[in-house]
Amino acid sequence: MEVTTTTIADVLIIEPKVFSDERGFFFESFNQREFNAATRTDLCFVQDNHSRSAKGVLRGLHYQLGQPQGKLVRVVRGAVFDVVVDIRPASPTFGTWFGLELNEHDHRQLWVPPGLAHGFLVISDSADLLYKTTDYYAPEFERCIAWDDPTLSIAWPLSGNWPQLSIKDQAGEHMVFDGAR
Repeated sequence: MEVTTTTIADVLIIEPKVFSDERGFFFESFNQREFNAATRTDLCFVQDNHSRSAKGVLRGLHYQLGQPQGKLVRVVRGAVFDVVVDIRPASPTFGTWFGLELNEHDHRQLWVPPGLAHGFLVISDSADLLYKTTDYYAPEFERCIAWDDPTLSIAWPLSGNWPQLSIKDQAGEHMVFDGAR
């Protein structure tokens, strides 16, 4: 696998080696030993999640207090614009965001370490997103940053349309990123 750093400390793009021919393709979507070596961690995953959403659905920006989840995210059908926000006050990239397209064709994955906010916008007709987590979901610890937080100014590819949001995501809070870079 090939690992690429991003503009946010510890957030990584992971590209598996894909073997393709006229019959289709094969790739190893996860290998604990290689993942730990690439991330320089000894984290283990405890939960797998599957999310299907229609075009224009925006989920996030979610994070957890008290029981933060690291997430290894990939799209198996369709395409999303995936976003990570660094909300770790001691991080050199605190208050910044990083976004990229994840889709079914290039098989890229995004590693989102514990303690960061994460969200995505579906940019295809629909999308299936799979993600592994390093801790169990605990709704009492979940929080949400407003997708349109003016301090962050995330460049969501909305094409002039308003995203479809859950009631929880509509209630997302605006953050104050003093000293954000």
